[in-house]
Amino acid sequence: MIPDEFGGGGVQRNVLGGPLGSCSERPLTGFFRDGCCNTGPDDLGLHTVCVILTEEFLAFSKMRGNDLSTPRPEFDFPGLNPGNRWCLCAARWREAYDAGMAPNVVLNATNETTLDIVSLDALKAHAVDLN
Repeated sequence: MIPDEFGGGGVQRNVLGGPLGSCSERPLTGFFRDGCCNTGPDDLGLHTVCVILTEEFLAFSKMRGNDLSTPRPEFDFPGLNPGNRWCLCAARWREAYDAGMAPNVVLNATNETTLDIVSLDALKAHAVDLN
């Protein structure tokens, strides 16, 4: 069971208040590498925003010192490509948002703890799953 410092039982919620959906199993994402943007006390980076990566964002992130596109086999990291879904750190998403480079967001798979750092309105402005 995933640790849940936010209210019990290991079931975490998304930013819309529903159960947290899966972000990606190919590539396998999440702080716990469980496919979901679950978080817990050890997740100091708050890997809670489910994004759909773009070439522009990957270049932005690399320029900011976080190269997500280069494979790192020693860490079992395949390297990411445009179109991949990934659990991104909330602070990095906000930094990209402030710079006009934020990737799109899957709200149903974005952990509600993200709202401590990013407003729901900002997330909704980049949502792919908002009706």
